[in-house]
Order: sequence, then C-alpha cells, then structure tokens
Amino acid sequence: MAARLYQFIGSPYCAKVRKILDFKGIDYEVVEVDYLERKELLTASGQIMVPALTLDGGETIVDSARIAMRLEEMFPEPTILPPSWSGLHRVLADHIDNAVEDALFRAAIPDEAAFWRERGRDREAFWRLVRERKYGAGFVDRMIDEHTSHLARACEALKPFDDALSERAFLLGRIGLADFALYGQLYYFAFTGELKIPGELKNVIEFFGRMDRISSAPEAV
Repeated sequence: MAARLYQFIGSPYCAKVRKILDFKGIDYEVVEVDYLERKELLTASGQIMVPALTLDGGETIVDSARIAMRLEEMFPEPTILPPSWSGLHRVLADHIDNAVEDALFRAAIPDEAAFWRERGRDREAFWRLVRERKYGAGFVDRMIDEHTSHLARACEALKPFDDALSERAFLLGRIGLADFALYGQLYYFAFTGELKIPGELKNVIEFFGRMDRISSAPEAV
C-alpha cells in the first residue's frame, strides 16, 4: 500500500514533502483535503493541519520538517542531508521555511484569495477567517491593496538565492534539504497552474524547473 499525503494544493510545505517523496522514489497517493471538511485528516493524524503523511505501516507524521527527517531516517538514499553539509542544509531550510516564507506568503495572498473564491464563497470566507484571526481584521484586503510592495519584498528575499544559483544547480552545490524547502516556498508562485516567479529572478526560475522535474514516476521506454 502506498503512503498517503494529506495536503492543500497551495501549501508550500506540502509541495516540499511531495518533492522529497519524489526524490526518494517513494510511492504515495495525494489526498486533497477539503478546506471545510477535514474529518479524514483528523482521523488519520489527530489534528487539522497539513501536511500529514501516513506511511505504509500506518505511522502518521505531521509537520514538513518532521516528515523530512523521518523519511531520511527510513529511506536514507538518496540523501537530503549530504555528508559535511547536513548542518548548513538544516539551518538554511529553517530560514527558508520561516523568514522567506513570510515574504512569499504575503505576496501570494491575491492569488490565494482568487483560488478560494473560485471554489465557493464559503471556502473563501473560512480561508479569510483563518488568516484574519492570526493577522488581524482586514489583513487579506490589505495584502491585496499592498501587493506591489509585498512582491518587491519577496523579490528581495529571493535575490540572495538567485545569486547563489548563478554558478551552481543547487544552493550548496549538491541537492539537499534546503533545496526542497526553497522549492516548496516557490510553489506560492506556481500553485495556480501558472508560474509567476518574477522574471528578474532568472536563476530561481531555472532552479524551480529543475526541482519540478524530479519525479518518482518511471521514465517512458
């Protein structure tokens, strides 16, 4: 039986986990959780947040960082923690999943609002409620109104990565955890089906394409 990944399609952390599973060649099935109805997710994981990964043996892990470490423990090859670079990958991945995420998350709000509106006013209303409970009343509309400045902030946050990728395919030379974290966060610019990474970040765009092509599917013969 394949592993089961409970996800929201727009979640950068779910994108990160999907790509690690692909890289390690692990067979899995995606369960797209309904934003309003999370009973199956709750039954599987005991909580309502994604990602949650149920492994073949029945173990369920939540949180992308914990999932990554558990998969590395169970399936060490190919590794996401290259020898001698493991510590740097962990530190950089944590920075990407927090500081960089905050900038990209705010820039993605207009697309997220439109995405949930297309899926019904009830889902959009709940999505707005979740964000405004955390960030304050009017947060969503403020992010939409200030989109230009938040997109500029996202570009600024990504510029060091664009520079780093000018001479190598992956952030630290050999693919590892930080690359999967960055791919996940960049998914904020891709979840609609249209890649919206700003054009001036040419190296980041090429990096996203390289990462996106990683697949556990067998190649056609």
